[in-house]
Amino acid sequence: MKVLGHKIELLTGLLLQEVTMAGLHELRFTEEKPLLRGQDTELENSDAFLSAVDTDWKEHDIETPYGLLHVVIRGSPKGNRPAILTYHDVGLNHKLCFNAFFNFEDMQEITKHFVVCHVDAPGQQAGASQFPQGYQFPSMEQLAAMVPSVIQHFGFKYVIGIGVGAGAYVLAKFALIFPDLVEGLVLMNIDPNGKGWIDWAATKLSGLTSTLPDTVLSHLFSQEELVNNTELVQSYRQQISNTVNQFNLQLFWNMYNSRRDLDINRPGTVPNAKTLRCPVMLVVGDNAPAEDGVVECNSKLDPTNTTFLKMADSGGLPQVTQPGKLTEAFKYFLQGMGYIAYLKDRRLSGGAVPSASMTRLARSRTASLTSASSVDGSRPRACTHSESSEALGQINPTMEVSC
Repeated sequence: MKVLGHKIELLTGLLLQEVTMAGLHELRFTEEKPLLRGQDTELENSDAFLSAVDTDWKEHDIETPYGLLHVVIRGSPKGNRPAILTYHDVGLNHKLCFNAFFNFEDMQEITKHFVVCHVDAPGQQAGASQFPQGYQFPSMEQLAAMVPSVIQHFGFKYVIGIGVGAGAYVLAKFALIFPDLVEGLVLMNIDPNGKGWIDWAATKLSGLTSTLPDTVLSHLFSQEELVNNTELVQSYRQQISNTVNQFNLQLFWNMYNSRRDLDINRPGTVPNAKTLRCPVMLVVGDNAPAEDGVVECNSKLDPTNTTFLKMADSGGLPQVTQPGKLTEAFKYFLQGMGYIAYLKDRRLSGGAVPSASMTRLARSRTASLTSASSVDGSRPRACTHSESSEALGQINPTMEVSC
């Protein structure tokens, strides 16, 4: 792993909490069709948004208690292995937000061993019909409450969530409500705070003086990028303007800027503190607009199961500008949860190289490394950091890795 001047602080561990999915609605597919090369020509013509050739990807429109969700999925559930579920930022959709990351070769070596499910917020997918006048866009809490519908319909037992910006907020809220459905979370550019009056007024003023795409760009990119990285910014300006319905986008943007505080606190700081119970990797680029929010979110999470990654030279969209570094971090994150990746190293010129695989890490080292199952016999969770320390001897709780 190359040293590029920044460090990732890895703090592993998991806490147990099992709850039920009582009350989830019966759902059904209303549409299913394969994604084929040739669709969304504007996206394919731009190198930044090229899709991998994979006819296994299928589109679905799924009914939820708060309307339809557009979902793109590859694969089918495999035993107890979680699905990888993504949720994009405001102004984007799953293609604009995640194609560069998931099409990165090393990331494909990892994800081909999992079901991958991309969720588009209502009306944000390419080619979406415009919502009628007077349509009430779901609140951020309602968006989170729509996710279990996807999980139940596809038969996932639990997921590893990857969210960016508004999508990170949605997945964090979802994990607070349904912790038993979440194996882990990668939250990029998350802001746990609601908008105050000053922020609200600034947003309103910006809406009067700037176009919607330009307002969204200032949310996605740092000021330095807006000035210097004109090619990337211009590409996203064009895609946001041409592939996302502007009326629908305005509704999503308004709702995101009306969000409430995520209502999390680090355990021990307040009575009955509520926080995320699964392993979390927080990611933000240096000088990104969301940097302060991510730092604050880190201060509110349990340090024993939180990883904070600040990526140098990545700006506001690290999954786009630094997919290689993010893939490496994601691999370590999976290993910390008990999955181990054997990935072909293309830098090696000879010798035996393990073939790509992704398997559950064996628990044979010591009995204390396997957490107790819940009374209903559901899956065992990976060990907490404190448990592994007791079993394997004194371990430095902070491991610094430069990549």
